[in-house]
Amino acid sequence: MYSLLLIIIYIAFISLGLPDALLGSAWPTMRTQLDVPIHYAGIVSMIIAAGTIVSSLMSDRLTKKMGAGLVTAVGVSMTATALFGFSVSNSFWLLCLFAIPYGLGAGAIDAAINNYVAVNYTSRHMNWLHCFWGLGAMTGPYIMGFYLTRGLEWNSAYRTVALIQIVFSAVLFISLPLWKKRERDPSGKPVPTKGLSQVLRIKGVKYILLAFFGYCALESTTGLWASTYLVYHRGIGAEAAALFASFFFMGITAGRFISGFVSNKLGDKTMIKIGIFLIFVGIVAVWLPLKADFPSLIGLIIIGLGCAPVFPAIIHSTPENFGVENSQAIVGVQMASAYTGSALMPPLFGLLASTVGLHVYPIILLTFAVLMVAMITLLNKAVAKSNSKEKS
Repeated sequence: MYSLLLIIIYIAFISLGLPDALLGSAWPTMRTQLDVPIHYAGIVSMIIAAGTIVSSLMSDRLTKKMGAGLVTAVGVSMTATALFGFSVSNSFWLLCLFAIPYGLGAGAIDAAINNYVAVNYTSRHMNWLHCFWGLGAMTGPYIMGFYLTRGLEWNSAYRTVALIQIVFSAVLFISLPLWKKRERDPSGKPVPTKGLSQVLRIKGVKYILLAFFGYCALESTTGLWASTYLVYHRGIGAEAAALFASFFFMGITAGRFISGFVSNKLGDKTMIKIGIFLIFVGIVAVWLPLKADFPSLIGLIIIGLGCAPVFPAIIHSTPENFGVENSQAIVGVQMASAYTGSALMPPLFGLLASTVGLHVYPIILLTFAVLMVAMITLLNKAVAKSNSKEKS
């Protein structure tokens, strides 16, 4: 039962990642048919991310009332409905309308499963959980590229993914007897609750929130605008760019699979440092003003490899940095901060790119990476200072 439920949880995270990169990989074609500016992709992305923020802030109450399994099954059903709505949309405003249930469903899945795995499974499974998200995110652009390279419409790709989500949803509903509702931590004590103001007063929390903001801003901006950057700045064909964009998510997927084997030995702080270093290397490769397209493609893979360990390691290091008694409340706020970065930065980049040009793409990614380094450095200093005071 333990292994079967874990497989089902992995399937749920595949379903979470599957539609995430569809919009970015299809947007060069979609915007032409819908007759809208390039930066309008950021508006749709912002609506989706806003929905995830709302549902993640409600997830604790919903999970305690409904159980993690039912919340997840309903969330996948909502995303399936939204994706089918995308497939029949013939105007930009319909996309915006269906983006609302998409975001609400995705946020519910993300928060419920992250918490469930953190309580009931090891940190290795946390890394592999996010690896399966990457598998879904990598597969989405491949499906889109499959249809576009055969002269078919982007709507067909969205419809196919919607059907896959319906199947996943049915599996989750069938599996509900395997899920157990948990409202207490492993020690059996009631889970403490803290308000936002209380969380923000904990030393170092503001640093980790800004680091999480920077990371998710980088990941979402990279994924959403990679295809558009390749088409309009590098001159690559739309069909090929849709496939190339999937290599970023391939890097995330492979990196998280490997992280599951080495993270316990190396530790969270080392994994974060390795990840950020690779992110810098990848951004430089994308930025190189060479005629060949190969370095940009490799750069996207390296950025993905760098992103791979950062998100799981930040979540996993929360109890060590702030104490087990504070970790649940802080993780919730971290997720909200992460979604805020995903909501705000891609559309702002779209506006900037429309004004200045897409050549600023690697520069903005570099800015987010520098923000992460600065905030994590300040966090480590704050935690070290706090620990030294406790020992003295």
